[in-house]
Amino acid sequence: MTSRPQVRASIDHGNQDTVDREHTVLHEHATEQRSTQAASLPPRWFIRLFWVAQRALYSVTRGRLGLRRATAAQWGMLRLRTVGRRSGKERVAILGYFEDGPDLVTMAMNGWGEAEPAWWLNLQAHPDATVDLPGGESRAVHGRAADQEERPRLWGIQASYDKDLDAYAARRSRETAVVILSPRPQ
Repeated sequence: MTSRPQVRASIDHGNQDTVDREHTVLHEHATEQRSTQAASLPPRWFIRLFWVAQRALYSVTRGRLGLRRATAAQWGMLRLRTVGRRSGKERVAILGYFEDGPDLVTMAMNGWGEAEPAWWLNLQAHPDATVDLPGGESRAVHGRAADQEERPRLWGIQASYDKDLDAYAARRSRETAVVILSPRPQ
């Protein structure tokens, strides 16, 4: 168990550098503790129920609710339509994403459960898919895993949205794929 560093709060406004250094030490200590502790997640049944409700909201409102655009401050939500790897039927999932130029990027995380998400297995078998975005926009995309050169940069962008990303990923025995959905030529 690590002990909290002893830091005296300085009231001397003429010595702002000391205050800044003390704040940095406290911030680094808190960040270190967060990264070594397991991030808490809601129970698995709750995560699954949330996504079922999300898909139902999208369906009941005929796409008016349930999706959102990615912004600099918050990841977005898209609807991915893939072809089932065994059934050959259309399969649908709502996923969090962010934009990287013309590409849409998501994580193959299955609510941080151990198994790979079905949509990712389907996308690996049939990489061409369709993405529905807010406002009724649809895009034909080609999905692939980020290569070892792209992955750290994209993982860092996702981590800027989710400060516990590394702790969540540590719950899985395998590396979480960073999935790039690139526009297909028309």
